[in-house]
Amino acid sequence: MNFPDRGDVDHLIDPQPLPDFARVQYEPETAAVGDPSTAARAELDRLDFDGLESGATVAVAVGSRGIHHIDDIAEAVVKAVRDRGFEPVVVPAMGSHGGATPEGQHEVLESLGITESRLDAPIDARMDTTQVDTVTVGDTEFPVHVSTAARESDAVVVVNRVKPHTNYSGHIESGLAKMTVVGLGKQHGAKAFHSTAINEGYVEALEAALPVVESALPLVGGVVLVENFHEKTAHVEAIPAGSFTDREPALLERAYDEMATLPVEDIDLLVVDELGKDVSGAGMDTNVIGRYRVLNAPDPDEPSIKLLYARGLTEATKGNGNGIGLADITRRAAVDQLDLQKTYANALTSGSTAKAKLPLVAPDDEFAIRTALSALGGYDPDTVRIVWIRNTQDLSTLHVSEPLVDDLPTAVAVTDRESLTFADGTASFARE
Repeated sequence: MNFPDRGDVDHLIDPQPLPDFARVQYEPETAAVGDPSTAARAELDRLDFDGLESGATVAVAVGSRGIHHIDDIAEAVVKAVRDRGFEPVVVPAMGSHGGATPEGQHEVLESLGITESRLDAPIDARMDTTQVDTVTVGDTEFPVHVSTAARESDAVVVVNRVKPHTNYSGHIESGLAKMTVVGLGKQHGAKAFHSTAINEGYVEALEAALPVVESALPLVGGVVLVENFHEKTAHVEAIPAGSFTDREPALLERAYDEMATLPVEDIDLLVVDELGKDVSGAGMDTNVIGRYRVLNAPDPDEPSIKLLYARGLTEATKGNGNGIGLADITRRAAVDQLDLQKTYANALTSGSTAKAKLPLVAPDDEFAIRTALSALGGYDPDTVRIVWIRNTQDLSTLHVSEPLVDDLPTAVAVTDRESLTFADGTASFARE
């Protein structure tokens, strides 16, 4: 596809005067676990491995998210399993991520620092599943699939964090229950789940499928994590099988209290340097940007963001640009990073097709910013409310337009005054 060059569109929108910017540090009070790996090893004692013989295979299910120290935590769980006399095997529990291929799921784990050599354990990334049953959710029949690799093991331990989901709100969102049903369902299971959830409700689909999966798997339990504002571990807990949906609502409430959010809720333009699956399942955390863009699920009331400009993809997402459709504007450099096979595999499996749409593609930063400011209508550099962040996971250091400074909460401190400049169309901030 040929996108317009700067010379093709430069005359269409006049340059806009830029506001002054402040570089700020956002540091709300948070709790943190000093050594998450040690905590995970200790928590594993709460799970019941009785009845397993020495040499039994234990599948450690790990997802695709950029969880804080997930490589260290996975290594600690694998070592704890081996120290009990069992044989650990890592099973990717990430639905269709990595392009729905074994090689792609290996690649995703490697980007997170999880490799066979690092963990001294094999990774079984087969995409094979078994349909173990069919459940009815509302008016929809839901075929429940389970990973063959997990089903062939003698025991399964799931490792994941509890956090607000990027598509819906409910008393069960992202966590052990969802990873067990969706992640270990691989592409077939994830597709069946999302097709049902969009029509009948996510919580309803999870609660119907989880008991079926638990009966089909030798599930011992899971190690669950809660992260704080800085995306560091605030809590580690092992939950036995059969108790996921009992315990997760309280942990989800804590995750909501601890989660990273923007320091203001009324924003004219949000600029995001990078999006990716390692940042959020939706590329950008929809709870941070206030956009689900999912059928039958209204967007959050807050924050209110008029326009969003996404500048590029993270390296770790390996071209999976699912979530770029949440932006209003992007640039050619971001489109050049896209791997459409991976992006489409993710969107087609989730049924959330809006996240894979292409927004307006600007030739460079300068024209993208010019376009955004013009599109705001009645633009005034003395009142415009702009927030510029690296990604929706890293909200500690950011830039805000000067008119926003007086509205910042007390946990935000101005560290510098800077000007937005462009060199060859690429934006950067420079001290005044």
